[in-house]
Amino acid sequence: MTTTTSSPTIILIAGHWLGAWAWDEVLEHLTTDRSDVIAMTLPGLDGDDPSRAAKTLDDQAAAVLDVFVRFGVSEDRPATIVAHSGANAPVSLVLDRRPELVHRVVWVDSGPVAPGSVFAPDLPEGVDELPLPSLDALAQQASLEGLSAKVLERFRDRAVPEPGPVLRQPVELTNDARRRVRTTLVCCSIPSAQVLELARAGHAVFAEVANIEHLDVIDLPTGHWPMWSRPRDLARAIQSAASRTS
Repeated sequence: MTTTTSSPTIILIAGHWLGAWAWDEVLEHLTTDRSDVIAMTLPGLDGDDPSRAAKTLDDQAAAVLDVFVRFGVSEDRPATIVAHSGANAPVSLVLDRRPELVHRVVWVDSGPVAPGSVFAPDLPEGVDELPLPSLDALAQQASLEGLSAKVLERFRDRAVPEPGPVLRQPVELTNDARRRVRTTLVCCSIPSAQVLELARAGHAVFAEVANIEHLDVIDLPTGHWPMWSRPRDLARAIQSAASRTS
């Protein structure tokens, strides 16, 4: 039987090109104590940081662990991490390094990466950063379903180029305890049934899902950015997942 726990700290981390601002609409719909919810901008995605293009996945994982310290996350009071899209690489590192500090991880149209994964192995060393592609090119990579012209314009205006080192760095994972962290998949652009089928088949992108010991899934049909297309429903899914203890 599912039970609940009181107000775990919830850390919201958006994917490539995005900062804390990407969660604004979701935050409006969360009914938990707002002091326990942190939307963070990963190192490398702060447009005002002059050294941001040199940031690495290690820098990003360290920043999440710093948030743990600042907000009193501990084994007795573990956090729920909500990771969208490309935030899966630094969050996978966090799960590997300090799994005992994570109550649950919620992957939003995303999932854990496998050891040795590299997001863009062919990105030349001379490329310092990767800007948001044109919307036409982006639509070839991920679903834009549910996003209005106004939302897409804001995305374009506020997007920060992704640091090259983040995209080229292999994700080194050695601690199998990461697979025992309770996990929720919020499946948006690909239905959960298809995700699980691909995981069982050993598909490179989804294979690590098959190794998760405590998994539940939520289908939230929409595009790849549900924080904008279905923010109220995503907030409900996050709260439901954060409150679970089994």
